[in-house]
This record gives sequence, C-alpha cells and structure tokens, in this order.
Amino acid sequence: MARLIIAALLVLSVITAAQSSESSASEAAPAQSPHIVLVHGAFADGSGWRGVYDDLTARGYRVTIVQNPLTSLADDIAATRRVLDRQEGPVVLVGHSWGGTVITEAGVHPKVSALVYVSALSPDAGETTAQQYDGYTTPPEFVIDTHEDGFGFIEAENFRAGFAADATQRDAAFLRDSQVPINMSAFGTVLENAAWRSKPSWAVIATEDRAFDQRMLHDMAERIGAKVTEVAASHAVFMTQPKVVADVIDEAARQVSAAAN
Repeated sequence: MARLIIAALLVLSVITAAQSSESSASEAAPAQSPHIVLVHGAFADGSGWRGVYDDLTARGYRVTIVQNPLTSLADDIAATRRVLDRQEGPVVLVGHSWGGTVITEAGVHPKVSALVYVSALSPDAGETTAQQYDGYTTPPEFVIDTHEDGFGFIEAENFRAGFAADATQRDAAFLRDSQVPINMSAFGTVLENAAWRSKPSWAVIATEDRAFDQRMLHDMAERIGAKVTEVAASHAVFMTQPKVVADVIDEAARQVSAAAN
C-alpha cells in the first residue's frame, strides 16, 4: 500500500510540474518581444512599479523604469526620451496618472509601438492636462497642498484615502512619506503631440480610484479608442494590482509582436 501511495504521489508531482511548465510557457514573452518602458506619475517615483517589473521580467521582457523629475512637462518628456533612445527595437510605453500626459507627448518617439494608460491622463495636442478635469468632480479624498514655490504634495492626512486606499497601512505610509512633489504649473502646459492618435492604446481603469472622477477616466479612454480593463483598486493600482497591469502590458506587447511578424 505504501508503495502505491508513493507511486501515486510521484505521478501527481509529474502532472503538476507539467501543468506548471505549460502555464509558465503560456505567460512567457513572445520571441522578439518589444521592450517595456514604465513612466510613473505625480507624487510618486519609479519604485512603485516593482511588482509590475518583477512580473514582466519573469515572463522574459526587458523592462526599464523612467524616473521623472516632476519639475516640468518638458523635463519629464526629456527623461522619458532618454530612456526610449536607449532601447533596441519597438517599445510598449506605459504611464500611470500624470505619466499618461508624459507618454502622450513622448510616445511620438519612433521606437514606441503601443501605449498603455494606467488610471492615466491622456490630453490631445493643443490641450493642457488641467483641461481634462473640466466638467468633472475630483473626489473629496484627493487633496493637494501647493506650497509657495508652486510644488504640490498630497495632504498627508488624506493620502491613503485619496491615493492608496487598497495598500497596506505600512505601504501607504511609505508612499506618503516618500512623495515626490510635482510642479503644479506642469498641468497648464499645452501638449504639442498626442501619440494615441497614431498608435494603439490600452487603458487600465481602477474602479476605486479617488484621484479622478470615474466618468473622466472612462471618457478619456473612450476618446483615445483604448481597449479598457477595469480592476477594483485605488489610484495606486500600478503598485497594488501588478499582475492585472502586467497582463494588459503583455497583451499590448503581443499585439506589437504579431503586427511585426
């Protein structure tokens, strides 16, 4: 009887290993896959992309994270272009929140083949980021404290509720205390280009996002013709739901690969 049990366990382990191998293979990046460039938004830095980075690199993608200075739209675009210039081959360019404005302008770079907006802004050429808010009501939890020098932080007491309600207390506290302020004048800068007009787009919309009016997120995604994925998450969806975000990026990358073949 003991031998039968051992034999059965061995068979089960082989089957499980085979299934695991099949699952891993199905998630592996396609041959000649595009590179992935991730752009963070305001009040954060690139470290919040760690979960997405780990997921995508495990699938075989090369991933690079832009560190925006958040001092002006021009500076953030320049930082993104420096990274794009270093890539070999096509790129899927991904932006969270304010990063959506950045990829909208920087995405006209010839190496960019697709755009992914993660609860992100998507102005048109000739528009400012601030104009995207016209006609919508920002939830009361999201409160920005603008200092005399023109740089804004999210108010500390409202940070978790407005930015990262689904993060742990410790993670939300770290995000709050490591905030990168943005020069608020950047929201008034007029865009010269809108990459989404010529390149395919995807959008991840966090249904519990308290930084944007939900109607605003859906209207922006509809205007740019993005394929939409909804997920129950806060504005910090790029950190709290890394697999969902990575899956959407993977889908965009596979479409780019298929189009190139």
